[in-house]
Amino acid sequence: MIYLILIFVVLFFILAWRRLDWAVAFLIAALPAYLIRFNIFDLPSTLLEVMIWAVFLVWLIKNFSQIKNNFLENFKKGSEKIKVRYPFDWEIVLMLLVALVAVGVAGFSPASLGIWKAYFFEPALFFIVVLNVMKNPPAPLVRGVELVLWPLAISALAVSLLAIYQKITGQLIGNALWAAESTRRAVSFFGYPNAVGLYLGPIVMVMAGWLTSVIARERQRPKQSLVNSRVREIATLPSVARNDMIAIIFIGLAIIASVLSIYFAKSKGALLGVAAGLIVFGLMAGKKIRLATVAVILIVAASILALGPARNLALDTVTFKTLSGQIRLAGWQDSWNMLKDGRLITGAGLASYQAAVAPYHAEGLFIKDPQDPDAQRKLVFNAAYREAHWQPLEIYLYPHNILLNFWSEIGLAGLLLFVWVILKYFWLGISNFPSFAKATEDKQFSTNKFINIGLIGAMIVIIAHGVVDVPYFKNDLAVLFWLLVAMMSSITINLNIWKTKN
Repeated sequence: MIYLILIFVVLFFILAWRRLDWAVAFLIAALPAYLIRFNIFDLPSTLLEVMIWAVFLVWLIKNFSQIKNNFLENFKKGSEKIKVRYPFDWEIVLMLLVALVAVGVAGFSPASLGIWKAYFFEPALFFIVVLNVMKNPPAPLVRGVELVLWPLAISALAVSLLAIYQKITGQLIGNALWAAESTRRAVSFFGYPNAVGLYLGPIVMVMAGWLTSVIARERQRPKQSLVNSRVREIATLPSVARNDMIAIIFIGLAIIASVLSIYFAKSKGALLGVAAGLIVFGLMAGKKIRLATVAVILIVAASILALGPARNLALDTVTFKTLSGQIRLAGWQDSWNMLKDGRLITGAGLASYQAAVAPYHAEGLFIKDPQDPDAQRKLVFNAAYREAHWQPLEIYLYPHNILLNFWSEIGLAGLLLFVWVILKYFWLGISNFPSFAKATEDKQFSTNKFINIGLIGAMIVIIAHGVVDVPYFKNDLAVLFWLLVAMMSSITINLNIWKTKN
């Protein structure tokens, strides 16, 4: 196995040296490669981490002279060189430092250093590479954000096809409960169902923005190029139109397969997150889509209110009275008890949550039936009822709440910094709209506003799903998060360049 990995790494490094844009695209498509784990000199690593280091080192070596000159230029007095800052530059530096302090809080354990490396340092390196390659690819495979979009769609489709196969056949699911037909939950490559939703949820919104952008671009193309065209005559269409039609079909398949996979994984948090993202997308995408979105919201809301079971389920879900909701509340209470006992500032430290929360952990709880008004009395006086409704609780790796996750791992400063990054991300996305409005005469450029909205929707999915899960602290999710930030940064930079020229 190790020899196959070594051969792959050598070939990937050669690819990166010859075509860095291709290597970056391949890496994005292969984000789940973190599942391939091994040791380098007794240090745990993954194939994804090795690929990140390969593309970063190649980029650094090939651009070292320019990087050095740009760095030294910052210290020259009276320099007339126009200095362009990285978006989120100081935020990334502070995040690395705060996370490093959290490693210290954890006693510089190997586990904490590994988490710092995989979840913070290496995603930051990849952010730098992606942003530079999107701006100026060495030999353009595709331009701008499409360097990220195509491999993301390919990755989503690959993950989804395996999940759909698992749902149909029950094969390749390691857990017997999830493999059983009556309780089947797809896990794809990841090994547990929620990982499917955590990975695919944000990508669905990015793909929705890209699909809308391509359709808008197709509609704005001169009609005469498509007059009297039929499906069998697709080869005679202009190459750009033909490529757009292929893209529409492929992106559409990726979205449908991804949503099906999330459903087959029974990831309710991801489904609700995607629903929230789609609502935001619909409200921001234009007048007609906004009206349609409002109409759908009103119809769905009226249907839920009119149907008693649906109304009760919705109410129990948002008030955390379901089984999973009550378990989440118990875990959050444990986390809060741990934090307020001397750890409000520092948190538990990276990779130290389970040990830190153990003294405050409730061994279990009695699950109350929200539809049974007599549930409390039965719990007090009925021993058989208590036994049937007793739910043992395990200590999870994280609190399963996006705010408590960061608070417990990297302290209050890390939490506030993470919130700042998200708020700045939204601010950039919203502040881009006036520029898109001014660029209406540039049809190719103006349709990118839908990708911009899709990126906003993707972050909405992360936040909404993050209320009840862990949408960052995993190798692929950490890289995906900063990939979204890099895409938003690239769109903002290109808009600023366009405004300068126009």
